[in-house]
Amino acid sequence: QDDAHIFCTEDQITQESLTVTNLILEIYKELGFEKVLLKYSDRPEVRVGDDIVWDKAEDALLKAIKETKLEYTINKGEGAFYGPKIEFVLRDAIGRDWQCGTLQVDLNLPNRLGATFVDKDGTKKVPVMIHRALFGSLERFIGILIEHYAGKLPFWISPLQAVIIPISDEFDDYAKRIFKQVSISGINCEIDLKNHNLNYKIREHSLSKVPLLLICGKKEVDSDTITIRQLDSKKQENMKTEDFIKNYSSLNKAPL
Repeated sequence: QDDAHIFCTEDQITQESLTVTNLILEIYKELGFEKVLLKYSDRPEVRVGDDIVWDKAEDALLKAIKETKLEYTINKGEGAFYGPKIEFVLRDAIGRDWQCGTLQVDLNLPNRLGATFVDKDGTKKVPVMIHRALFGSLERFIGILIEHYAGKLPFWISPLQAVIIPISDEFDDYAKRIFKQVSISGINCEIDLKNHNLNYKIREHSLSKVPLLLICGKKEVDSDTITIRQLDSKKQENMKTEDFIKNYSSLNKAPL
């Protein structure tokens, strides 16, 4: 779990809830999840805390939800005994829903922890705690991400971003030099020196969903270039190695 806990005053619940909600939605968008549903759960019959504080907490979460202008549902009475919550549900590329992130207001634990702060009037008060999880289980979220893209992860998040393929062993030394240059630049790459023909290697790495294949042959050696073949594209682009590194290093960053 990627849990974090935010301590705040009752008056800060609204702003902190908005901040967390916007952060979660921004991350999902950058990861390619455009469709996000929100589920809001309010006070159950058995609960802790004063109703006045529950009113503030529920109003804060509802305001955060409405600010997003996203579709949401209300689950009456399904909040935790210690506070209301929002569940963030992702819809993947084939229409399946996955409950991932959560935001929960906790009116119970700070008091049990003995947590206090000195308010502006000089008195000690018990803060409110906000539990937030961006993804839920990280392993589960990675599985959702892989299935959403059918294995074709965006370049910046792909664990293997490029494979360098010499056409024959005659060009192995050149391929090794390219491999060293590309690796140093921070692009995750491998070199394929196996004794197989070019078409076999291209098929093998394409089935493994490697975003880029960098082909090295006589033409590339003579011109000090590489030929770039992108996944699911029959087009090939010839480019100087330094230009390739410059162009793709700029893409090798999280959008955030």
